[in-house]
Amino acid sequence: MNILDAEFVKGFIRLTDDAFRQGWHERNGGNLSYRIRPEEAAQINENFDGTKPFVEIGARVPQLAGEYFLVTGSGKYFRNVVLAPEDNIAIIEIDGKGENYRIVWGLAHGGRPTSELPSHLMNHEVKKIATNDRHRVILHSHTVNVIALTFILPLEDRVFTRELWEMATECPVVFPDGVGVVHWMVPGGREIAVETSEMMKKYNVAIWAHHGTFCSGTDLDETFGLMHTVEKSAEILVKVLSMGGKRQTIQSGEFRELAKAFNVTLPEKFLK
Repeated sequence: MNILDAEFVKGFIRLTDDAFRQGWHERNGGNLSYRIRPEEAAQINENFDGTKPFVEIGARVPQLAGEYFLVTGSGKYFRNVVLAPEDNIAIIEIDGKGENYRIVWGLAHGGRPTSELPSHLMNHEVKKIATNDRHRVILHSHTVNVIALTFILPLEDRVFTRELWEMATECPVVFPDGVGVVHWMVPGGREIAVETSEMMKKYNVAIWAHHGTFCSGTDLDETFGLMHTVEKSAEILVKVLSMGGKRQTIQSGEFRELAKAFNVTLPEKFLK
């Protein structure tokens, strides 16, 4: 099968276009990665080039040894993926120790995977373990309203979770575990990868202060939907604050009723 005919590749390309059209990916901002299923890799591996040298990841991810990932390229623009996918995305293979990767397809005119690759892979490993192999997608976007709120709200999980939950009734159902907040750190390095991976042990959403949002999900649609929901809630909150703040809101007891109705568990620490 031609790689561009694979359904997961089509979905990946669609997500990059959808996310760009939301205004989350200016210039080369943001990145996306998908952990390819073994059966999907088997459909297309005849197209792989296994001659390129392995390169250090900058992190150890032994639970991902031998796996393949579809990733956006460093310095590449989301808006160009739909136009020329072979130039802007890549499939990489992780070596048998989980310490190195090599490009087996894509980035046809040169380049390397996203500069946030250590963060993506460390968090893929965390979510693979935490979700019993279900989570396969990580999306990092420069979500405008979430970023704006990181200049206003206390950078605390409890504050961001409760404020976002209150803005739309669906929010506690879509992200019942809440959201984590990572204070500002230099992007692309091991330190932010480690800090985010600690958040991802508890949440599917990590907000990077003054930078954007980092989401994990089982598939491409779910992950995009999660990012979209968080950012829409943040947009509502920005508007509410600009109109003078809340005069009424959803109360803790009402959140408990909602949780019961939709069969989700909401941590009590966010309901106090």
